[in-house]
Amino acid sequence: MALDGTHILGRTMDWHTLGAAPLFIPRQYRWHSVYDNAAYTNKYAIVGGGGPHDDEIDVSDGINEHGLSVQKLTFTNGSVFARYADDDKISLAPFEFPLYLLGHFKSIAEIEAHIAEFEMMDGESARQNFGRPELHFVASDATGRVVAIETSHQPMRIVDNPLGILTNAYNFERQLEQLNDYVTFTPAFLAGKVAPNTPRVTTGNFSGKKVPSGSYTPSARFIRAAYYKEKADQPRDEADAVISEWHLLNSVTVPKLTEYQRNYSIYRAATVTESLTYYFEPYNRLGLVKLQLTEAMLTWQEPRFYGAFDELLTNSLN
Repeated sequence: MALDGTHILGRTMDWHTLGAAPLFIPRQYRWHSVYDNAAYTNKYAIVGGGGPHDDEIDVSDGINEHGLSVQKLTFTNGSVFARYADDDKISLAPFEFPLYLLGHFKSIAEIEAHIAEFEMMDGESARQNFGRPELHFVASDATGRVVAIETSHQPMRIVDNPLGILTNAYNFERQLEQLNDYVTFTPAFLAGKVAPNTPRVTTGNFSGKKVPSGSYTPSARFIRAAYYKEKADQPRDEADAVISEWHLLNSVTVPKLTEYQRNYSIYRAATVTESLTYYFEPYNRLGLVKLQLTEAMLTWQEPRFYGAFDELLTNSLN
């Protein structure tokens, strides 16, 4: 959170090909699930990152008109999915969940009230087999609250995350325990009494603690992001927050390492709650694209796709 109350939620998207780009989804957008062809109609407009997918739009991250932000992240060896649908639940492919949440809910509190109504499905009994995309989710809202939505349980579990950092490793509580070697948490954090808008959850005393490694494992990146976030100056406003966020993301952005692994940080993105803005930077661009959800856009009736902008951006001095 910035000093003026601005809330920003950033991420890297790690994959082997760029399949997402900035987009707009209107109010009353109607879509069909790839799981069972069930039809859903969104209430709220969305800006974010993603692309067309059959009779729907695959949203990787975004923000809706009420300031609810959702991201999907890979989730290593932790997901519990249903194979056959429960007629009393909303059965979705895991990658459809951000589209549903952003289209139907204003806040995390609303998600909490309805979370037991959902089940995430594997693709074996789907109308078209989509495999087993292991995912979990991050959400934030206008209160400043940040949560992890974990698919390691059915029904899914919502875990408050005042630290504001998440990765694709299994067991969020264990990751917090690992951080004890690098930071000293405040008594309020340890007691689970941190207010949603608390900018730092450590004492600021790093004496005698370990220094994070430079590796790109999920645990190392989680530790590095949390460590530098707690040390960084608190930004003044939205512009300062975006600049700070991008420098923090630099510490966990994975370059192309094709001889060692397929996935790299194909893009970085952030949402800003107060201005309803989506910032996007694909790997090759080295410059941000900004898409703001304006009042005028709330009257638009069709989705819009803006392209990936995945080319080097420079300012020539001659």
